[in-house]
Amino acid sequence: MLSGCASKATFETLTDGSCTKAQSQIIDKHISGQIDALAKDDWKLAYSFASTEFRAKVGIDQFTYIISRQYSVLMKHQSYQFDMCAIAGGRIMQDVSVKSGSEVFNLTYTLSVKASKLGIESATTNSSDNKLNA
Repeated sequence: MLSGCASKATFETLTDGSCTKAQSQIIDKHISGQIDALAKDDWKLAYSFASTEFRAKVGIDQFTYIISRQYSVLMKHQSYQFDMCAIAGGRIMQDVSVKSGSEVFNLTYTLSVKASKLGIESATTNSSDNKLNA
């Protein structure tokens, strides 16, 4: 199981602004791991990409319910691509465009780094036009 380890030097200090190329590569790989696990219905693996704080508040059963009801596009996507990545206030925000059917859903992932481990805190839609229960 992947633990979401981040390179200590890459994330030692999170400076507000755009992510570096090295940071973006690690962030993209981390989010891809979760999206790919969801597409394979590997809930345990997908859950492992969440932050320690998230997992302390939300159990795997709740996680499964939330994703399957509100973010099913992640399970049924045809493709996804990474867009802007930024750091603000010690948090990482990564925009991801997910193609499902004829629609594109724009999500912003929020990630944190604790004890050199990268973890997904949340994913939110960027547009009220997109419905994630399709």
